[in-house]
Amino acid sequence: MRALLRWSARLGAGIVRPAGVGSLGGFGGFSGLGTVKMLHYRTEERGRPHSVDYRIYFKTSSGKYISPFHDIPLYAADQQNNDVPAKKQKRDDTELLLNMVVEVSRWSNAKMEIATKEALNPIKQDVKKGKLRYVANVFPHKGYIWNYGALPQTWEDPNHTDKDTNCCGDNDPIDVCDIGSKVCSAGQVIQVKVLGILALIDEGETDWKVIAINTDDPDASKINSIEDVRLSRPGHLEATVDWFRKYKIPDSKPENQFAFNGQFKDKDFAMEVIKSTHNYWKALVHKQTKCGEIICQNSSVCDSPFQCSDAEAAAIVNAAPEYGEALPLPAEVDKWHFLTQ
Repeated sequence: MRALLRWSARLGAGIVRPAGVGSLGGFGGFSGLGTVKMLHYRTEERGRPHSVDYRIYFKTSSGKYISPFHDIPLYAADQQNNDVPAKKQKRDDTELLLNMVVEVSRWSNAKMEIATKEALNPIKQDVKKGKLRYVANVFPHKGYIWNYGALPQTWEDPNHTDKDTNCCGDNDPIDVCDIGSKVCSAGQVIQVKVLGILALIDEGETDWKVIAINTDDPDASKINSIEDVRLSRPGHLEATVDWFRKYKIPDSKPENQFAFNGQFKDKDFAMEVIKSTHNYWKALVHKQTKCGEIICQNSSVCDSPFQCSDAEAAAIVNAAPEYGEALPLPAEVDKWHFLTQ
């Protein structure tokens, strides 16, 4: 993949790449998206890929280090303003256009995620018992079957019991499955259109999965709802439920459960859930709720007591290990798991 990069520059001790919307092959090219003016972001890699110290840090096009969790706006229309107003602003149809931080490329296996408990919240690979985590290939699914990531400026509050699931939040930003055809890379920031949502119950916690499509996708203008997905991409929604139900079984865990009997809710329902998680996030970064181990350090959220200076943010990144050659992937990544029906 690195051979395909159109733009790559070594700055300092890390590799810096564009992470803007509409990137080709993960890092190259900045394509416009029509009605909403986009900010472009860059990523800086630290450590060795496929190692426990590998991190992907984020910065603005001007070189200011930011948190992808807190500093990238949720709404694509808010690119130029990261204020979090007390009064609700009127929005048009663009409120369905959201920024998505891609954590995992489609067809890949490494369980990459925003590190909510680290300063500046870089993307890293999840570790359990000292071992890097990879999602198993549960036949017929190879790795993740969508580009997978998170909506910035959202938080599933573990102190709140959801009225629809009767379970508390999972303490993470809300997850997104991009069903577009383009394979994105970890660290890309893309603009997506919300289509619906699935309510996963993961080990007793509410873990919403937003279904969305990259607005750069050739079919984006034709797919505007869950029903459109069902009609234009038959089997995709069923495969999504099957994937989430079974992906932990190879790790000797039971099948996951769902609220609403595994039925997808529509985009209006999805937006209400997203808005509620956005409000929980607002309380989090304004110290109006318990944050626990969550790191709320940010560079730009208006009136947040957790704001840090540019120098402090740069010091965090500069303290990380230098970028190095990728380690080989373990053989388990290519293993297939066949489950009985």
